[in-house]
Amino acid sequence: MDRIQAMTAFLAVVDTEGFSAAARRLGVSPSVITRAVTELEERLGTRLLARSTRFVRLTETGRVYAENCRRILNDLEEADSTAAGTHAAPRGQLTITATVNFGSMYVAPVVHAYLVQYPEVAIHCWFIDRNVNLLEEDVDVAVRIGELPDSSLHAIPVGRVRQVLCAAPSYLARHGVPQRPEDLVQHTIVTATGLTPTPEFRFRNDVKVRLQPRMSTSTNESAAAMAVAGFGITRLPLYQIAPALQRGELLLVLEDFERPSVPIHVVHREGRGASRKVRSFIDMTVQALRQDPSLQ
Repeated sequence: MDRIQAMTAFLAVVDTEGFSAAARRLGVSPSVITRAVTELEERLGTRLLARSTRFVRLTETGRVYAENCRRILNDLEEADSTAAGTHAAPRGQLTITATVNFGSMYVAPVVHAYLVQYPEVAIHCWFIDRNVNLLEEDVDVAVRIGELPDSSLHAIPVGRVRQVLCAAPSYLARHGVPQRPEDLVQHTIVTATGLTPTPEFRFRNDVKVRLQPRMSTSTNESAAAMAVAGFGITRLPLYQIAPALQRGELLLVLEDFERPSVPIHVVHREGRGASRKVRSFIDMTVQALRQDPSLQ
């Protein structure tokens, strides 16, 4: 097997975290993948992968080598594309993921702009409220909200999300503006169960207030609609209600007691060797999210 094929097989093992899975991806037998990686390690005189019956993991040398392999293979792809006259045209299939609400509100518009600009790319959007495993589920790019665990993935910070309490001016005129978290027990509360699975709001300095919501709902949109209608106070991500705030339909309350905001990252697995289609999508997404004032 030549060196380029061996590098491709090695990266398939890295991305799928298994020899059998890599073989399925490339349409060859597991023995072919095993032989390719073994030949690479023998040529280099070092171990690239730590293997056991339960897992396959990169060694430190393997991690550096994998990044170099991605860059080399990407350079070859770009050389071929340039020779074919398609250097400026990303092409192929992209799979991206984000949460349902954030994906619909912020990622989908980027997808639309990207597809208009690059007609030779098709995108599969996986908007779902769980952290998709990019390696195991073959996803190219994710937009993640919250602190990230240590991993081999590459993350680009693009903004932050505040969880805010809000109500309509008409509600606050009738019932008054709460001055402290404890005042909420005297108010009508609407909770979005995806955001607040238990009827308890937490605030800065570990202050907790247990509440009895008049309404609980499975969607942020319906909680926001009830607040706009003047029914009560709800807690939602700032980006969810930014348009209503701008129109004066909602006002923020208890801002001084908010918990710290959480980061937003664009996450991908390819590092410096990312393909042109992935790099161009990441660049467009990062620019769009960093320019949005409701995410800062």
